[in-house]
Amino acid sequence: MFNKLDSRSPIPLYDQIATRIRVAVAAGELRSGTALPSVRQLATRLRVNPATVVQAYRELEAEGFVAMRQGAGTFVCEVGMAKRSSERAKQARRLVRNMLGEAARLGLDGDEIAEAVSRELGVKTHE
Repeated sequence: MFNKLDSRSPIPLYDQIATRIRVAVAAGELRSGTALPSVRQLATRLRVNPATVVQAYRELEAEGFVAMRQGAGTFVCEVGMAKRSSERAKQARRLVRNMLGEAARLGLDGDEIAEAVSRELGVKTHE
């Protein structure tokens, strides 16, 4: 989950960290009560400023994904099914936007994209 970040991305590093945690919570990879790495540990692992990790954790806390406990650490909160589903849908839209952006760079049209998606999903198409 906490692999390298893309420093060339227009998405700020703190947001990349927060997104990975949101996805892990929505997918059930991180369960309620799970302790996240300390700010220093994660900053060292990702080679970022500790303030970047603090910003990510604070954003997640404001959204109800984590709870920061002074002196104890940062822990995943109980996230309801509706919030998890909403986050999964949000991430699905993000994936589609990224895919469409890449397809546009390749000059693919809507029919070519739909055909490729259908083939990958194993859906029969009208050929």
